[in-house]
Amino acid sequence: MSRIGKKPIAVPAGVEVKIDGRKVTVKGPKGEISREFNQGMNIALENNEIVITRPDEENETRALHGLTRALLHNMVVGVTEGFSKKLEIVGVGYHAKMQGKNLNLTLGFSHPVVVVPPEGVEISTPSSIEIVVSGVDAQKVGQVAAEIRSWREPEPYKGKGIRYSGEHVRRKAGKTGAK
Repeated sequence: MSRIGKKPIAVPAGVEVKIDGRKVTVKGPKGEISREFNQGMNIALENNEIVITRPDEENETRALHGLTRALLHNMVVGVTEGFSKKLEIVGVGYHAKMQGKNLNLTLGFSHPVVVVPPEGVEISTPSSIEIVVSGVDAQKVGQVAAEIRSWREPEPYKGKGIRYSGEHVRRKAGKTGAK
């Protein structure tokens, strides 16, 4: 039995879970998330806990068991607490600012880069070198943060670029003079 999959998910007060066959909808104070799961997984709501069981012991079913539980857990955490990713901008002349809901990045290109957040994801800039991406869906938040980072990934010689907060950039030695 999957150690992750067999753990029940506690449903906190103020969170409403609706199970309709393969489709599960979780509604809470921060928003609502809906997702369809594999038909082989049995999802049930018992005593204010979500319980996931699998019908057989095949490898694919066993893998989906833990995945289903993790996705459901992220849905419950997302509607109660939400998810956020922090990004830092390092480099002379590199900065970010908000224009309405859109993020405007100056990254050394001949033009500014405008990032339009998808529905359910919010972007904010506490300072000109910090970006915070937040929302209820962990996958969307991570994807938007990765797309922002991909505009100017940290380079190994000077360390300039956009990096996750706390990310270590491995630095390389530059050129040395001739002897």
